[in-house]
Amino acid sequence: MSAARPPEGAHTAAGGEGTPVGASAMAPLRATLRGLLGRAGHVLIVLALLSVATFSMLELLPGSVVDAMLSDNARPEEIARLQHALGLDLPMHLRFLGWLGNALQGDLGRSPLSGESVSAAIAHRLPVSILLMLLAQVLALLIALPLGIWAGGNAGRRVDRWLSGGAFGVLAVPHFVLGLLLILLFAIWLRWFPATGYVPFGAEPLASIHSLALPAATLALVEAPIYLRLLRSDIASTLRAPYITVARAKGLSERQILLRHALRPSSFSLITVLGINIGHLIGGAVIIETLFALPGLGRLLIEAITQRDFVTLQGLVLFIGVAFVAVNLVVDAIYALLDPRVGVRHAR
Repeated sequence: MSAARPPEGAHTAAGGEGTPVGASAMAPLRATLRGLLGRAGHVLIVLALLSVATFSMLELLPGSVVDAMLSDNARPEEIARLQHALGLDLPMHLRFLGWLGNALQGDLGRSPLSGESVSAAIAHRLPVSILLMLLAQVLALLIALPLGIWAGGNAGRRVDRWLSGGAFGVLAVPHFVLGLLLILLFAIWLRWFPATGYVPFGAEPLASIHSLALPAATLALVEAPIYLRLLRSDIASTLRAPYITVARAKGLSERQILLRHALRPSSFSLITVLGINIGHLIGGAVIIETLFALPGLGRLLIEAITQRDFVTLQGLVLFIGVAFVAVNLVVDAIYALLDPRVGVRHAR
């Protein structure tokens, strides 16, 4: 007797012959994982190039840390002695390998001017910058999401023109001008917020957020118009899709269509820009932290440049570059989870 065979198609997908249902369901996940692994490989190459560029760029700058540490009247033997103590008399490739090996272990060197560990200085100031950028992103999204949805749902109408014009107007104003205007209005005239200073978040969370309100609002006002215009454009495009016409034919209200059917597919570009904009936020934080006297990474970067502290500058540039690449990798992962087609495209 021949063995009984399972009914034809019992273990196959409806749309393909001989393809197990489980394998068919897992295919998008595997493609997404392959895409993310491919991105991780690209990230390693970018980080390798970043480390070489960071070290080489600062090595080729005029002057050196020895010039900053010694007076103009220093004798040649004193210069040679200090160069030997700092390892600057070694060939460039050996110095790079030593610096990179220490960096991989979390040691970014020690400032020859202050004697402070660069890693410790970054760790001490990093919470200020992270909190500032998080508050700025939250405020920017709180402004951009409702206004972007409103403008996208009324594309071409008067409210859309007013919001778009206002967004372009705010984008034309530099960070420091917005900061000065907010200080003048809310710190000097109304006295609602402090103009400068920072309260550690661990000591008094509410007071810390209060002290960062004006700096975060300044950054948010620069970022919000970008998010608003992007979301408005994507929503206006989504509302012209055929499935939106079907939703309208079913009698759904415009509010339901916007929030349930148009917002999610229109938010993918916004999520990508949120990650890419980290670099723009860091650049803005350099100006804002200096303007509002905040002890963050931006201010540390300015101090390292003005004092010609090349060791601290190298460590900061490398850390910021690595953080930027890591954030974008996380954003890619989130994007791929929201829309598996992204992972499929990366895997091809």
